[in-house]
Amino acid sequence: MTRIVVYTGKGGVGKTSVAAATALLAAERGYRTIVLSTDAAHSLGDSFDRRLGPEPTEIGPNLWGQESEVFHNIDKYWGTIQEYVSSLLRWRGLDDVLAEEMSVLPGMDELASLLWIAEHHDSGKYDLIVVDAAPTGETLRLLSLPEAGRWWLDRIYPIQRKIAAVTGPILGRVTGMPTPKSDVYDAGEQLFGRLEHMHDLLADPELTSVRIVLNLERMVIKEAQRSFTYFHLYGYPTDLVVCNRVLPPDAGAYFGAWREAQQRYRPLVEESFAPVPVRDAPFFDEEVVGDRMLRTLGRAVFGEDDPVAFYYRGRPYTVRREGERFVLELELPFTSREEVRLSRFADELVIAVGSWRRNLILPRILVDAETIGGGFHDDILRIEFAAAGAAGALQKGAS
Repeated sequence: MTRIVVYTGKGGVGKTSVAAATALLAAERGYRTIVLSTDAAHSLGDSFDRRLGPEPTEIGPNLWGQESEVFHNIDKYWGTIQEYVSSLLRWRGLDDVLAEEMSVLPGMDELASLLWIAEHHDSGKYDLIVVDAAPTGETLRLLSLPEAGRWWLDRIYPIQRKIAAVTGPILGRVTGMPTPKSDVYDAGEQLFGRLEHMHDLLADPELTSVRIVLNLERMVIKEAQRSFTYFHLYGYPTDLVVCNRVLPPDAGAYFGAWREAQQRYRPLVEESFAPVPVRDAPFFDEEVVGDRMLRTLGRAVFGEDDPVAFYYRGRPYTVRREGERFVLELELPFTSREEVRLSRFADELVIAVGSWRRNLILPRILVDAETIGGGFHDDILRIEFAAAGAAGALQKGAS
C-alpha cells in the first residue's frame, strides 16, 4: 500500500518545510519516499538546498523529490487536446507562439501536477507520497475538479461528441475551422479518467490524509478553519494540524507580545480542530534549509512517532436507518446554519457552503427516497429520507 500525505495551508506558513521534513524523516526510517510540489511557486528544492526537476530526482537514500513544470506536464497529460486548441487559435489568426501559449488553460499546470500523485501510486515504486500542495484556496479549487469533471463527462460529453461527429465535417468544409477528431475526445476521456482515479485515491481514508499547517495568528487560523470545513465537504480526510513557528518560553522581551498572542490562540486551535490532533513545530533561530534543519524540524513535530501513521480517522458522511427513515449526516465544522444551502436533483444532493458547492451522489438506497426533513446542530448537517421509498427502490431493483 502506498501512503499519501497532502500538506496544505495559507501561503507563507511554512508548509513546504514541514512537508520536506516529513519526507526526510520517513526516508530515514526506511520508507521509500517521494515528495512532490504542486505549487506553481516552487520552494521545495530550496528547502533541500538541491536542484529538483519535472521528473523524480534522487535526493538521498530512499528519498526522491519533484517540482512539476508546466510544459512538461501539459505535454504528458494534455498534449493531444492542447494541439487541437492551438490549431483552433491559429485558425482565428494568432501566430504559432501565442497560440501555443494560450492553449495552456489556467489551472492546467497545477492540475497536471496532481495527476502525478496517481502515477506515483500506481508505479509501486514508493511507500509514501508527500505532497507539498499549493496554498489552500488553489488546492481546494483543484481538488473539487474531479467531481465537476465526472458530472460533465457523464451528462454533457456524450451529447457533445455525437453532435461533433454529425456536424463537424460539414462545419469544417464550410468554414475551414478545425474540428475535433476522435483522438481529441479519447484524450479528454482519458484525462477525466485520470482525474477520477486521482480523486478516488485522495478521498480514500485508508490511503490518504490531508495535514493543515498554520501559524498562531488570527487570519491564518480562520483560513485553516475554512479549509478544514471544505475538505470535509469534499470528502478529503484530515488527520493532523501542525502549528508552525511556535515561540519558546525563553523567546525574550522583544518577542513577548507575539508569544502572548500565540499562547492565547493555541487553546483555540486545540478546541476548534478536535478530535483531530494538533502538534507544534518551534520557531528556530536559523533558517530551515538543508537536511540538518529539516531533520530537526521533523523530529520536533513527530518525535519518535511514525510520520506515516494515521493520527485521526473519521468518515466525511454516514447513512444509517432510524425507524421509518434514513438519516444522512455530514460533518461541516466551523459552519453556521445560515451558510448551508441544500437542493436536490434526482440522485444528486447539492450542498453549498458559502461560495463552495459539492454535488454529492446519493447512495443507491436513497435515490428514490423522499427527502422529508433535516437540520444543522453541533457542526453536523442532518438530512432525513423516507425509509419506505428507499425500501421500495430496493425491492424494484431485486425484482
